Order: sequence, then structure tokens, then C-alpha cells
Amino acid sequence: MEYKELKELGIASLLDLALILPKSFDDLRVKNEPSIGENSVEIEIKSSITRPTMLSILAYCISWECDVSIVIFNARSWHYASFKRGKRLYIHGKSVLYNGLWQFSNPKIVTKVGQIIPHYKRALKDNQIQNLIKKYINLESLKSQGLNGDEARQILALHELSDEALNSVMNLNNKQLDTLKFIEIYNYLKKLSAKKVLFKATAIKPYNITHWLSSLPFTPTSDQIKALEDIKEDLAKSIAAKRVIMGDVGSGKTLVILGAALLNYPNRSILMAPTTILATQLYSEAMRLLPDFVRVKYLQKGAKNVNLNDADLIIGTHALLYQELPKSTLIMIDEQHRFGSVQRQKIDELTRDESLRAHFLQFSATPIPRTLSLIESELVSFSFLKEIPFAKQISTHIIQNSGFGALLEHIKEQISQNKQTIIVYPLVEESEVSNYQSLSVAAPFWLNKFEKVYVTHGKDKQKDDILEQFANDGNILLATTIVEVGISLPRLSTIVIVGAEKLGLASLHQLRGRVGRNGGRGWCYLYTKLASIPSRLNEFAQTLDGFVVAKIDLKNRQAGDILDGTMQHGATFEYYDMDELITQRAKERLADFKAKNVV
Repeated sequence: MEYKELKELGIASLLDLALILPKSFDDLRVKNEPSIGENSVEIEIKSSITRPTMLSILAYCISWECDVSIVIFNARSWHYASFKRGKRLYIHGKSVLYNGLWQFSNPKIVTKVGQIIPHYKRALKDNQIQNLIKKYINLESLKSQGLNGDEARQILALHELSDEALNSVMNLNNKQLDTLKFIEIYNYLKKLSAKKVLFKATAIKPYNITHWLSSLPFTPTSDQIKALEDIKEDLAKSIAAKRVIMGDVGSGKTLVILGAALLNYPNRSILMAPTTILATQLYSEAMRLLPDFVRVKYLQKGAKNVNLNDADLIIGTHALLYQELPKSTLIMIDEQHRFGSVQRQKIDELTRDESLRAHFLQFSATPIPRTLSLIESELVSFSFLKEIPFAKQISTHIIQNSGFGALLEHIKEQISQNKQTIIVYPLVEESEVSNYQSLSVAAPFWLNKFEKVYVTHGKDKQKDDILEQFANDGNILLATTIVEVGISLPRLSTIVIVGAEKLGLASLHQLRGRVGRNGGRGWCYLYTKLASIPSRLNEFAQTLDGFVVAKIDLKNRQAGDILDGTMQHGATFEYYDMDELITQRAKERLADFKAKNVV
């Protein structure tokens, strides 16, 4: 195995090693002139005074030709032995001018005189890392990993133990920083690419959906058509597809889901949704829009011994995971971020046909910035639904206590127009650590003030029934974030989010997307008790584009926990900062590297 020694020591690749730069240095070269700061000098001990917990030493500094004082705090027995009168030794430490005398506090005794010692602050010892760098990092080895000559030479220069390298590492210039960003993301993409596993699948002869598309009661957007073309190409291949269809709220994912099932006809498709409400809605839309010859079955929660063998499209929640499922050539998961990787894997296994895997489509209404999709595309393919069939007319307002009266008037006015309001609370029960009212504390106020007020939350076993009752007959729904996904409320015009700063922007965007469906007017109120409104909330309020929201979110959260879902969770970068141009350059370099090395 290439660089086996590195892997055994927990260093995944040669470029991982190349990117380990010192965090600090001990410059053990002897300086002949006194100066403030880190210094290495030769001394001879003249005298010492012992005080409780402190050793005070007077020495002649041979290097500087003057007397110096040395103070050892919390002195140990070996200090007394090492700093005996008449002894000559080299010390390294910080020197300051104190009462006309140069003074060293707690210096180290130096044996490697004249050397520069780098400190890396890693699990491996400094000398181990240094030895590995000397052994493996050179111009040819770096170029063999896909770096060009200039990049390789820049890295080598940073690993030199010279005055110039010391200054460069501690004060990286823009060119050096850009090179490190590039190498870091290129290395990451390279490792991701190596993880991608290809499985054999049944190559499908896609059903011709042209007539069906033209017969729909609405005109599909060009993004929907493009996504269906992508899926058509996927199905025709004998390699199992892994595609994420990423759509903003209201972009029409349902049509793409149904179109994919029809493309797969007469082969069987399975669709898994995170909630009963969403599964029911998808079933209703399938019955409404798909041709009559497509046999659709809805696996209800709690259903047992259901014969699914005669179905062309099977729809259900995670209840599907506990069924004997017939072999299928297409698996679709809606709102994929709501399912864990174990659940996604299980449905894949349940439908596997010996060595053949099903084609796998995941749908998400939580957009990610283009930069992230460029990274993740090493593992999965992407299609984007950015066009919205109906223009959004949603106003976003940030309110504090002073705006509560106006909010009440707005809600009354909307109710008079047969419109609905949802108020989202951060907690079900009262908490000492929260300065916001909980759902249970706030409910009496709304129940007394308004008619047809419904209350539910995530742990409420009746929540699906309550949501249905509210949809048919309610004015106000008090809830937690369970309304984020999967509820169709055509009369919903207003959503109020209490303690908005406590939620991520993706969740806020999902919640906001519940109002003003099909082009109607909508209002989103972000209520906060913060005296100073966070900039991210202000930026959020100024855009309705989910992809822009994702970009704002990424900017605020940095790169700590963004690469989840299809990628390992918690990827962090030391230099790389989601620069799209650098990412694109790294992808192109990786493609060239693969072409030349056939990896």
C-alpha cells in the first residue's frame, strides 16, 4: 500500500502530511546580541538564592558578555542540580530587560543548540512528524499527487527550517494562503472520490413521458424538465444512480418524483416519506396526476401482510422498513435529511436483487450552496429546482415586544378573510433556561382570545389528526417545528416564529415556505427578545431564495458541521473557506489527475 506507514500513524494521505505546518517554533540558534523575546544563549552560573517555590539565579551570559538573572518559579529538585554554581549550559526562553538586567523566566535547558525545532500540536510527537516530512515530502512526491511545480515548491518552502520559512508560516501571504486552501480542498475531494463505490444496477429502458408531461393541468418548469432528463439518463445506465434532487420550497419536487416513477414504468418504484401527512399527500397527487395504468399502493402505518407485488409505485413512511418489500429498480426518499443513513441503507438492502442495486434518488427541500454541491458531487449527482412555478409574495418582518399589538390586528384581519395563522414555539413545556414562553404556557392566551385554535407538538400522538382538523376548520395553530415539513395548507397566510434566533436559517426558510402557497400573499414574523437583531436574521428577511439563504447560513456557521448527509459529518478545514472558484479549480485538477492515473 502507498505510504502505508502514514496510514498506520493516522495520516490519511501524503497531502495530509504536507498540510501539517508548525504552529510554533523554538529557535535554538545562539544570538550574540541581547534582545527582547525568545532567545537561546550560553551561560555560566555565578550564584543562586532559594526562596519558597522560587529559585533566583545570577549568571554570566557568555553569548552576550554580560550578567543575566534567571527566575525559576515552582522549582523542582532537578532545577537545583542543573543550575549549580560554576556550571555552563545553554538555555532558551523569553528575555526581558528588568531593573537594568536581562532576565529569563522559566527557561528550558537546551541540548539541540543551533537548531530550529518546529512544534505541530498534533497527537504525533513533533520529531515523528518532522521525520515523516523529511522522508516523504519532496518535489516529486508532491507532483505525483497532482500538484503542479509552483504549488509543490511553495509547500516545500513552508517546511524549510529557515528564517524565511519561520516568518512565512507565522504570517502567510495571500498567495500562500490560496495555495493551502486549494491543496486542502483538492486533497479532500481526492479522498472523497476514493470513497465512492459503484454498484451494478438494472439498466432501464425509460418509459416515454412526453405525452404525460403535455397532458398535465400545468406547464412544468424548465428545471423540472432538466431534472427528469437527468433521471432518465441515470436509469438507462447499468451503474446504480445516486442523485439528490435539491429544490427550494415550492419548486415542485412532487412532479419530479412522479415523473421519475413513470420513467421507471413498468418496473417497480418505491417512495418513502418522513410523515404520514406527506405520504398521504404524495399518494393523492400520484392518483391525481399519474396515468390510470400505473398501479399505486399506499402502505398505511400499522398495515400488515399487504400484498405489494402487483404495485408499480409503493408509497409509505418508515413503516416500509418493516415490510417484506418486493424487488424494485428505483428507490426514492423525500425530505432525505429527515431520515438517518441507517434507514436509507436499510431500504436499499430490502429492495436489493442479489448483486443488483436499485437506482437511488433523494429529494430535499433544504437547499445547499453551489460550493457545497461541487464538493458533494464527488459522491452523488445533483439536480437543482430553482424555478418556482408561482411567484412568491411573502413579506418577512422581524418584530420585538413593541410590534405585538400590530401582529394581533394582522391575525384578526387574516381570519376575517378566511386565512390561517401558525405560531411556532421553541419549547413544549416551560424551561428555566429559556426566556421565551413555552407552548403550554402561551396556549391559554390564544385560546381565550380567538376561536378555532388548535394545539399540537412533535410528541403528540394525535398530531396528524389535529393538523388535519386545523387544515379543514382552524384559524390558528400553536405548534412546534413539526409544521416545518410536509403539510399542505392552501389557506395559510401567516406564520409567527417565536425565538427565531434559536433556529437555523434552513429551518426558518422551511417554516416560511408554508405560507403563501400557489402564489398567494404570505407573511412571516420573526419574533425575538434580543435587543440587537442578529445580522443573519436581517439578511434572511431580505431574500426568499433558499439557495441564497443557504449561502448566508454557510457564511455564519463556517465549515464545522455542514458536510453531512451524503458525506461524513463534521468535516472541518483549517485554510479552505468555501471559495467557489478554488473549489471549481480543485475539481478540474482532480478530473485531470484521474484521467492521467486512471484511479
